[in-house]
Amino acid sequence: MKLSFFDTLDAVLRTGSLAGAAREMHVTPSAVSMQMKQMEAHFGQPLFDRAGLTVRPTPLARQIADVMREPMKRVEALRRRTTTQVEGSMRLGVIETMQATLLPAAVAYLRSHHPALQVRPVRGRTVELLDAVKAGRLDAAIVVQPSTGGSQRLAWHPVLRKELVLLAPPQATQERPAVLFKNYEWIRFDPDTSAGRMAARWVRKHAPGARPTMELQSVQAVVAMVSAGLGVSIVQQPDALMTLAHPVRVLRLGRGAPAVQVSLVSRPADAASRKLEVLRDALASVPAELLGAAGH
Repeated sequence: MKLSFFDTLDAVLRTGSLAGAAREMHVTPSAVSMQMKQMEAHFGQPLFDRAGLTVRPTPLARQIADVMREPMKRVEALRRRTTTQVEGSMRLGVIETMQATLLPAAVAYLRSHHPALQVRPVRGRTVELLDAVKAGRLDAAIVVQPSTGGSQRLAWHPVLRKELVLLAPPQATQERPAVLFKNYEWIRFDPDTSAGRMAARWVRKHAPGARPTMELQSVQAVVAMVSAGLGVSIVQQPDALMTLAHPVRVLRLGRGAPAVQVSLVSRPADAASRKLEVLRDALASVPAELLGAAGH
């Protein structure tokens, strides 16, 4: 039995359900259930009354949690001491839009706080990186989380939200999306991505007559095309470096604008590792204004 099972038990008691504990511990509900059954086997007594549809903790479950809560906090404090250096290497997948902003700042943080930890970035699209994480070829990946929430076989940690915006050529004077899509060609962002599908749904609703004349898989390529006056597009908010190199008009889509959730994804068994913990600290240290984030 692992020490982390005590944390899971405490999470079940605090949240009141296996599903709530699963969300807090970044594992699936079935994994929480399995851990609790292993604890019951270890103590030789039931920890929950499973009568009906609810799961009620027994007095023993509360006693165990009360006894172990303070020691577990002390162990966690030892593990998180700033003087403790994390070593080794980490294979980290990163989608294209995060490579020029989030990745450099996070790696700089890790170099400063954990110089013996080597981050090995791997570029890819979300679907490719998710497959690599599941297969164990990557330790973690920074991806766009599917709007459905993503696979329960993986642990998801939200990093930032990025709104979709309308990009127009710098010389465009119109403000209304319907007019812009009438006067310019639609440069469609990759329809195989969550952001591309969200953008297409928005265009169909607000500019139903628009038809894409080209499709591009790179946000940077879309920004460059729009900057050259070749069309308009809807993509996630580009970072300042992109628009500095290729000036465009960035128009907010208003209330209810679609947004993508950028998350750190890993295998549930690795989510509580010290390496991923310091990586999450590094990602949280990146200023929101650097990322053009809707929330960070």
